[in-house]
Amino acid sequence: MTVLEQVPARMDHLAAQISQLRDEMRVEFSAFRNDVVAGDEETRRIVSDQLRATAEEIMAQARRLHEDALSRIALMGEGQPSQRGRKKRR
Repeated sequence: MTVLEQVPARMDHLAAQISQLRDEMRVEFSAFRNDVVAGDEETRRIVSDQLRATAEEIMAQARRLHEDALSRIALMGEGQPSQRGRKKRR
């Protein structure tokens, strides 16, 4: 059998290998895509949880600062004379 006579069989074998490679790559790319999507969902969940925790912390700190400001305003008001008995100057 000559080399030229082997070409069709070798081409058929090569075509089968390429087809098998395509199938394997399709499966692997699909699995990779699924992993990426799952990773994206996990990342979104983690980021969402962190944002929620940060927002809660910021709001707690804002409430403390607000309460502190109200306390200071009340203390400043205690040191001032009552305005009911005072006359307005012109």
